[in-house]
Amino acid sequence: MMKKLCAALVLFTAASPLCAQNVDIDAAGIVSAHVLPRFEALESTTLALENTAKENCAAGSPELKRAYHSAFDAWISASHLRFGPTEVQDRAFALAFWPDTRGATPRSLRNLITDKDAVVDDAGGFREVSVAARGFYALEFLLFEPEFANSSNAGYRCHLLRAIVVDIHTNAAAILSDWQEYSQNLDDEITQKLFKSLTSGLQFAIDVRLARPLGTFERPRPARADAHRSGRSLHHIELITVSLRDLAVRLAEGDSALQEKLDRAYQRTLTLAGRVEDPVFADIGNPQERLAVESLQQAMRRLSELALVEIGPKLGVVAGFNSMDGD
Repeated sequence: MMKKLCAALVLFTAASPLCAQNVDIDAAGIVSAHVLPRFEALESTTLALENTAKENCAAGSPELKRAYHSAFDAWISASHLRFGPTEVQDRAFALAFWPDTRGATPRSLRNLITDKDAVVDDAGGFREVSVAARGFYALEFLLFEPEFANSSNAGYRCHLLRAIVVDIHTNAAAILSDWQEYSQNLDDEITQKLFKSLTSGLQFAIDVRLARPLGTFERPRPARADAHRSGRSLHHIELITVSLRDLAVRLAEGDSALQEKLDRAYQRTLTLAGRVEDPVFADIGNPQERLAVESLQQAMRRLSELALVEIGPKLGVVAGFNSMDGD
């Protein structure tokens, strides 16, 4: 009963003295062990992506697709960390504009290609282009959507692709550089921000990455699945779960029983993800496959509940608002 009361207080109020334990954790250590390595990986993989695109920008290039997948993996593994340097100048949105509920990405790319806009030859100017035409989801269209991958204007498409990957790496490098500086001067709210990253990352996976393709039983919406063109929808859920597991266990430091409980719950979620047969949820209209995805979603809800009921009160923090709520 007390845990249910605390959960309600965490959701709607400042943490209650009745529930909060205000346990001190090594937040700076978490930044060093969880945050910085993820942005280091993002910078290095996006640099490799940029260099690969310079060598071969063809949509069918296996090397380019491998570099794309590696860099996208790195972003998804860091995508819950939506505060501080990640949010400066809308960097996170420029890296990943999704969900795109109005089809802005293909429309923006189509306009650039039709006009043969010279902005692709100006890195500074390209940073002023709509975020819909930038980042990993725009790159996915150029590599995997036939309209763009097989464009008759191959020369311009190549210039556009290279502009996108240069922009991606520029943002990744800026995020890392600023995080390295920011990590030396952490503010008093860093624990709160790390906790919000955990809860918001889980909620985004539940309410957007899984709920969008699930739609309703009568009308499933597989075309709304995350990064389905490149076969990454389920993979993103797995990457997020692994990354948030690391953060959750670190936030529970000093409480080995809670850490073990969290570890079991996250492993259960990964096990359920492994039972989903379709990597892009295309068969979600099949009752058996739908049940597998719904079971995965329910397991992630359990992870969210554990964060709100067990971790938040222990730290004396609340979930609050996160910028991903507006994606």
